[in-house]
Amino acid sequence: MTIKPLIILPDPLLRQLSKPLERVDDSLRKLADDMLETMYDAPGIGLAAIQIGEPLRMLVIDLAKEDEKPAPQVFINPEVLESSDERSVYEEGCLSIPDYYAEVERPASVRLKFLDRDGKEQEVTADGLLATCLQHEIDHLNGVLFIDHISKLKRDMVVKKFKKLAKDRPPSRMVG
Repeated sequence: MTIKPLIILPDPLLRQLSKPLERVDDSLRKLADDMLETMYDAPGIGLAAIQIGEPLRMLVIDLAKEDEKPAPQVFINPEVLESSDERSVYEEGCLSIPDYYAEVERPASVRLKFLDRDGKEQEVTADGLLATCLQHEIDHLNGVLFIDHISKLKRDMVVKKFKKLAKDRPPSRMVG
């Protein structure tokens, strides 16, 4: 497995729409493993393929706590089938926007369909942290960042800060 460099704001790639995957094969499973390795190294609980420069509709999540056995999940071509009217608020962060956190309101539960790492169609109903994490990562696949869910004033401040940081660092992609 390989730890990949993370794409960091304000890289325009983060705003790109990710493409659906045609088939699940060994190279895609290797990419999923690399994404998990990258996510664990960062450390994070979710990662979309676009965050490592791959505009593909795939994401990985692991909500296991540090003292628990890892529980990696792979979601290929995830599609939200329904969202609850009930809302919940979580403080979110993002590996592509390091060291910035904000409270985001989202549907409290979602039902989605996806392909697993074996290419089998699955359905899941998620609530709590899993629902929030899935929505956050699916947003990435659609070129949406969690800062798009906060006030324009706060978002503009964050973007300005990261544009300044980007000017100050070398042009190569930053490793998380």
